[in-house]
Amino acid sequence: MLGKLFHGESKSVISGAAVVAFLSLASRFVGLVRDRLLAGHFGAGDVLDVYYAAFKLPDLFFNLIVVGALSASFIPIFTKHFFSEGKRERAWEVTNNVLHLLLSGMIAVSLVLLVAARPVAMLIAPGFSPEKQLAVASFTRVMLLAEILLAASMIFGSVLQGIRRFFLSSLAPIFYNLGIIAGALWFVPAVGPIGLAWGVVFGAFLHLTIQLVGARAAGWRHAWMFRPRDADSREILRLMGPRVVGIGTAQINFVVFTMIASTLAAGSVTLFQFAYNIQYFPVGIVGVSYAIAAFPSFAETLSKEDKRGFVSVFSSTVRQLLFFLVPLTVMFLLLRAQLVRVIVGAGRFTWAETIMTANTLGFFTVSFVSQTLVMVLSRAFYALRDTATPLVMAVATDALALAVALWLRPSFGVLGLAIAFSLSAIVESGLLWAALHRRVGALGGRGILRSSWIIAVAALSAGVVMQMMKPLVAAHFPLTTFWNVLLQGAVSGGIGLFVYVLASAALGSPELGAVVASVRRKLLSRAKPTEAVTADAPPAA
Repeated sequence: MLGKLFHGESKSVISGAAVVAFLSLASRFVGLVRDRLLAGHFGAGDVLDVYYAAFKLPDLFFNLIVVGALSASFIPIFTKHFFSEGKRERAWEVTNNVLHLLLSGMIAVSLVLLVAARPVAMLIAPGFSPEKQLAVASFTRVMLLAEILLAASMIFGSVLQGIRRFFLSSLAPIFYNLGIIAGALWFVPAVGPIGLAWGVVFGAFLHLTIQLVGARAAGWRHAWMFRPRDADSREILRLMGPRVVGIGTAQINFVVFTMIASTLAAGSVTLFQFAYNIQYFPVGIVGVSYAIAAFPSFAETLSKEDKRGFVSVFSSTVRQLLFFLVPLTVMFLLLRAQLVRVIVGAGRFTWAETIMTANTLGFFTVSFVSQTLVMVLSRAFYALRDTATPLVMAVATDALALAVALWLRPSFGVLGLAIAFSLSAIVESGLLWAALHRRVGALGGRGILRSSWIIAVAALSAGVVMQMMKPLVAAHFPLTTFWNVLLQGAVSGGIGLFVYVLASAALGSPELGAVVASVRRKLLSRAKPTEAVTADAPPAA
């Protein structure tokens, strides 16, 4: 039973997305516990400013070298071999070769950053004091080890995603966050604030271990291989080039955002990061889940030149995204202060910091749908083996985000960064949609529009109920304690979402029907009766 759970293959986009979403929900919950723990222990001050600033450069190169290769090119090539008769061994050869090539790149870059950590810290956080910059350099040096471990882990995670075994690849982030929590609880008391960085390393080790178990169960065995001129490796490098540049511009934008935030009031880097982490909760659960689950189906249909099948999968994916994300957008907008106070409003995290974080979250929230559409649309182009188009759109909109952030900084401060981020996501999703429409043709727009008005009406009904419930709960439970704030948010949001489901059912939402049907299939498949064999009756032939 456990073997089937850990290593089972998802048969559809909805079932795959359900597995990823459930474990993403658990991961985000653990992540929110992590953020609340960090906020309660350190507040929006120097330690967390250093901690989050130190993440930026290691993450930049990790995303360039690892994510750039895997998301755009490795999975289609691996699955092409894995699912072809007689070529599975070649799939494992590609895996080992890419593993060694990427680890070599990560180690080389890490050695350079190890030496140059201090000047890099001065570049990333120019507004920090020399003492804070020195701390950023120390944290960065330790975190480089974590990025090397995560590089290996992402290879195995991509293998599992490519063969639609989503459970362990989605379980790994939970253990990553648990490692960071261990760092805050046990490593910091032992070695000081640098224990946070060692917690990241421990979390990366757990992340790798979980996915290595899954890859071995799928058939991977290590074999030394280092062939930079291998045909599949050259194809991966060709496809990853534009993707690397696109990710690079996005990551550089985040580094620049951190630089801008470091010149604002103390704690601005932390407030921005907390708001981003909270807004990524629904984006990660819904958007990433569907993008990961849909990618193999996109690749399969387009490799067969089945555009009708692709459009069917694409349209269904977009409608499911809207079904989940539109009500979550409404809920996060109306309950943003309650969410921030419950998640990070503990200990030394003040009410003024809560309000600023909540307002920043509000500007992030308006782009929930756009952020997730960018993920899905980009993977559609990757399935077409076109990484150049998403690059052009990403570079253009990242430049827009940077310009808007610099323009709004004097008047809006950290809020201007969230406004710039959301505006660029909205523009990027529109440009990618138009480009894909020109490339493929109709994208099932009529079905999407029909579903959209049902979703909009149901979400509006839910929003009205949520807004009405807030003062009713507050009248009986004054918002002076953590539990009362939690109760107001949970009751208002829970009843609002219940109304959304009822309204969707009353309006005949096909997306609600698809979700219910998928759940029923899962339950029925697990409840299939088996014929009992007794001593008096021989087994059936």
